[in-house]
Amino acid sequence: MRHHADSMRYDRMYALLWIYTAALALFGLFLGPLDQILPGLATIVLTEDALITDYVLIAGPGAALINSALVTAVTLVMLRLSHEPFNGFSLVVVGLMSGFSLFGKNLVNIWPILLGAWLYAKLRREPFGKYVPTGLLSTALAPVISYIALDNGWGTPLLGGLVGVLIGFILPPLSAYTYKIQNGMNLYNMGFACGLLAFILIPLISSMGATPTTRYHWAEGYNLLFGLALGFFCAALFLLGLLCSGRPAWASWAGYRRLLLTSGRAPSDYLRMFGAGPVLINMGINGLIGIAFILGGGGDLNGPTVGGILTIMGFSAFGKHARNIIPVMAGVFLGGVVMHWSLSDSAVQLACLFCTTLAPISGYFGWPFGVLAGFLHSSVVLYTGTPVAGMNLYNNGFSGGLVAIVLYPLIIDIFRHRRPTLTDRDYFDPVEHDEPLPPPDRQEMTEERDH
Repeated sequence: MRHHADSMRYDRMYALLWIYTAALALFGLFLGPLDQILPGLATIVLTEDALITDYVLIAGPGAALINSALVTAVTLVMLRLSHEPFNGFSLVVVGLMSGFSLFGKNLVNIWPILLGAWLYAKLRREPFGKYVPTGLLSTALAPVISYIALDNGWGTPLLGGLVGVLIGFILPPLSAYTYKIQNGMNLYNMGFACGLLAFILIPLISSMGATPTTRYHWAEGYNLLFGLALGFFCAALFLLGLLCSGRPAWASWAGYRRLLLTSGRAPSDYLRMFGAGPVLINMGINGLIGIAFILGGGGDLNGPTVGGILTIMGFSAFGKHARNIIPVMAGVFLGGVVMHWSLSDSAVQLACLFCTTLAPISGYFGWPFGVLAGFLHSSVVLYTGTPVAGMNLYNNGFSGGLVAIVLYPLIIDIFRHRRPTLTDRDYFDPVEHDEPLPPPDRQEMTEERDH
């Protein structure tokens, strides 16, 4: 029988996440007075927010952070009320929702998709809590709702809501299928599923008279402000994991070192494998790595890039660590040296962060393949967003899926003659348990030799 949420192993993590949410709100209030934040929130809700729509630019940093805090609060409430175990994938969901509510998701456009996921659960006669994480991640297509609802020449709010419900209904079974065909090598599985659906949906609505287009709203000049705030946040997580996790500092650090030996292939629930201390240390270190790559490449810290860093930090509980993300990010930097685009380009800055969806390729097959994956991804991602008019917020997840599907058979058949063995579980299993998992032995990490 399923335990109630109050008795779950990692339930105390909710308190930490609520502190984080409150900090977001307070920081937002500090950056902008209330009489500016409320109009800013209205601007966010009433804007067609296809990629790239930086809420920091169009509404101000205060309103952007308040929107992020509100969406994060909704996420925490839904996860709590679902009575599902809190684990590493829960942190992924919080990181994604918090990050992308700085450039694409808002308190209005996420609800139709969640309603669609609820209807799917009812059709399956299963608890909605099982589909809450998937429903929340499905809001990657929230810009579709905003576009249809706000386009006065074509769509209506009612039509936007109905399309959103349809999206939320379709994505649970679709994402379960796409998860299996990527062999755990693309961490942003929902991005791949959303990309496939968008490649059908956007041409469909375009043939009916819609004219969706990509956007470009990109804030500059916030490097010092966001750099200091993010740096402090990452340092706090590192110290919290090292000193305040209920275990000796040396034990938390030893757990983190063991975490670095994993491949990161999905599903890799680090919270269940190693506990809260090593995961918090991993989150802090990965966040600092993301900041370093953006600033080192002459980039900008704004809504989209901060959202990307928060995404990396969320996946630090589910597959990403320093050893498997740095080679992939280095591949993007290599692309900036030999290709015609610059590392300071906004799309490339986002690719530098979100390319870490391919971290399992680096972790499992070795760092040279990680560099290759990042190099390929840096070019592929620049073209995949245009056919869907920027309506898939997880566009890097779609691009990463394409790269993973191509690279995986080539590597196992030509270079290494080995393949990971996926456990017999579906996409939703990782969010149904919170009991500890024994960390895999490095030599037995899902490796099987082909004969």
